[in-house]
Amino acid sequence: MSIILTHAYYLYEDDKEAKIMRPYAPLGILYISAYLNENNIENHVFDSTFYSQKTQLKFIEDKQPKAVAIYTNLMTKINVIQLVKLLNNDAKYGFPKIILGGPDITYNLENYLKTGADFLIIGEGEQTTLELYHAISNNENYNEIQGIAYMQDGRVKKTSLRLHMKSLKALPLPNRTAIPVDKYLDTWKTYHGKSSMTISTQRGCPYTCKWCSTAVYGQSYRRRPPELVAAELRMLKDTYAPDSIWFVDDVFSVSHKWIKKFHEEVIKQDAIIPFECITRAERLNDEILQLLKEAGCYRIWIGAESGSQKIIDAMDRRVDVDVVKSAIQKTNALGMETGTFIMIGYPGENEADINKTISYLKAANPTHFTITVAYPIKGTSLYNEIEDKITIQPHWETSTDRDIDFKRTYSRRFYDLAVRRIVNEVNFHKEILKGKNKNSMTSFKLKTKSILAQTGMKLYKTI
Repeated sequence: MSIILTHAYYLYEDDKEAKIMRPYAPLGILYISAYLNENNIENHVFDSTFYSQKTQLKFIEDKQPKAVAIYTNLMTKINVIQLVKLLNNDAKYGFPKIILGGPDITYNLENYLKTGADFLIIGEGEQTTLELYHAISNNENYNEIQGIAYMQDGRVKKTSLRLHMKSLKALPLPNRTAIPVDKYLDTWKTYHGKSSMTISTQRGCPYTCKWCSTAVYGQSYRRRPPELVAAELRMLKDTYAPDSIWFVDDVFSVSHKWIKKFHEEVIKQDAIIPFECITRAERLNDEILQLLKEAGCYRIWIGAESGSQKIIDAMDRRVDVDVVKSAIQKTNALGMETGTFIMIGYPGENEADINKTISYLKAANPTHFTITVAYPIKGTSLYNEIEDKITIQPHWETSTDRDIDFKRTYSRRFYDLAVRRIVNEVNFHKEILKGKNKNSMTSFKLKTKSILAQTGMKLYKTI
């Protein structure tokens, strides 16, 4: 008997993802695999990233597992639902018990169970997966297993919540040997000139941004000891020699004490690999920036979401836009790259707020910036606030929360054009800062696209 751990992200079947070509290993299921290994549970990982659903199904057919556990998120939801139905409707797969987990589960229990899943894991997966698999294998009662949901007598049965792991010290390293690491490294090297791998050092986030989901790890802060993180870096350096590391944590420098010890350990263990991370502006100062640089940091993503303090406050970001701007400028001055995130179309945002965002981006001058139109994830404060203002609620099984729309200050098309205007206007400004002639072909195209987008915004402002 065995359990298969898998997901439903197929890189080559997603046009957008195939164009970006920035795949990362599924750390979540690799942590669960390592935990099951420690407890002598036979498990097999099928990392679908570089493969097709057909290959995935053949793998399941060959293994005939007792259970299949599938990681589910906003991006993979539709594929997961299709996979569940296929496994449930063909005897050649052995009718394994289907377990779903991940951030999209917690607030959609009934919907996922009605698609044919047998069990849902709510929250962290290691301990729950182990206990649930024991119960499935031995035909034991699972009513007392914390952190699961299932159907009972036609109704959703939800057990008591499982407490988060208090200490991550004993957490085994993710089972990277179960996946084709070389494919990830080669893909990055081919498309971006350098290879990249991921590391997780913490679980939970103590902040309360209204649009952010805390469905899996909660609003907590738990951290792996810095000496163990440094040891993992050294292991990756010796085993795979990646060119860079992406720390997937929400706020990498939340603890200055941790950063200082981390800095000490990576130097002591000769574990420095160039890395990038995400953090908050107020958790950076001159000393921490210098320590991060010395530890190998070459790029810091510093969240802002808007250049308008009004919108930042509406998001409950609890940060001053000028503090964010200053943090980006200081990071740039130290020779590290910077990145920032922008969200357009948040409730209450108007054209004046968008103009402030453009001004902020020009002044802060981050090396990179990404923009998205705000969408409400179920279970977040944002979703609760706009639920009675939803104008588009697509069929659940064939859509994701990204497809939900709500009544905003202006039409959705207005904000799509606003994204285009911001991107082109800010990039035009960057060209000028580089000393490029504003009449050069590149500058001319950027400025023209910005003007056209702004003209379109005026049209859709009243629609």
